[in-house]
Amino acid sequence: MKFFDIINQWANRYFSQPDAIYLVAVLVVAMVLLMAFGGALAPVLTGLVIAFLLQGIVGSLERRRVPRWAAVYLAFLLFLGTVLALSLLVLPLLWRQLQSLVQVLPSLAQRLQEGVSNLAQRFPEYITPEQISALLEQVSREAANVGGAVIETAFTQVFSLLGLVLYLVLVPITVFFLLKDKDRLINAVREALPTERPMINAVAAEMNVQLGNYVRGKALEILIVGVVTFLAFLILDLNYAALLSVVVGFSVLIPFVGAAVVTLPVFAVAVLQFGWSADLAIVMAVYGILQFLDGNVLVPLLFSEANDLHPVAIIIAILAFGSIWGIWGVFFAIPLATLIKAIFSAWPGSLAVASTQQSDEN
Repeated sequence: MKFFDIINQWANRYFSQPDAIYLVAVLVVAMVLLMAFGGALAPVLTGLVIAFLLQGIVGSLERRRVPRWAAVYLAFLLFLGTVLALSLLVLPLLWRQLQSLVQVLPSLAQRLQEGVSNLAQRFPEYITPEQISALLEQVSREAANVGGAVIETAFTQVFSLLGLVLYLVLVPITVFFLLKDKDRLINAVREALPTERPMINAVAAEMNVQLGNYVRGKALEILIVGVVTFLAFLILDLNYAALLSVVVGFSVLIPFVGAAVVTLPVFAVAVLQFGWSADLAIVMAVYGILQFLDGNVLVPLLFSEANDLHPVAIIIAILAFGSIWGIWGVFFAIPLATLIKAIFSAWPGSLAVASTQQSDEN
């Protein structure tokens, strides 16, 4: 009997509010649906992210007394115009630069040979000619394989006819109706929830602010980092500036890890163009300064309203959700971690609630 009493006390403590069970059920169903149909729902998720971005524009126009229907149409036309401009101007340039870069990748082995040979001359007791030959052979082989894989993957994934048609049709439709019928959709969800739902309301209110701030902040960070990087590489006369700036811009989607990984292509291009010279050092120094300013100046400014999450918690969230949902898991890792934190804070019987109640009593 004591065992059942313990179970009963635990259930009364942590599930004292009816909407707690409802929230758990909703989260389980959502996770199962995403795990089972995540690939098929990718256009809808893409539309949801873009709708969050455009909602900021719609809200700004509404505050200037523009009717909502007009604000929605203006924001949607801005979205279509941006997509059209990217398709006609930016994407062809990136594709040409990618093809050109892949063709010169095998020559990276020659540049590496120069650097490794210099090291071998300075430290012959640590680096032997046999090790240099084996390293260069492996690098040359891997560079050729990577080049072919990049072209093949880009063609099959990005330019797949069916996938392209699905995104071109479903994403704009999803974006338009999410903006147009926002209030109707929210009311439909509210009607499906229990009448008394204080915990769900608390979690939903916090996540609405956090998710909107995160999506809009990340989009602005990508734009700023990409543009500033492009201008810096253009001034330094670095080849493939447009392609590298796009890669560096999107690397901010993965905190900590993205900046480290994207250093490799920047270093490779700089070595291919400038060799082991002072220009290479200047390029890497400028790139390091840009990464420092992004992490220590831009991110605090853009995400000042976001809940503080420990860097270890962010890394764990990226690894966990990325392994489950791939690129979407990586993109939403921080909002999902914030969701877990919000649920913990609002959950009945949690330490956060208990401490809050105790401070109120004092």
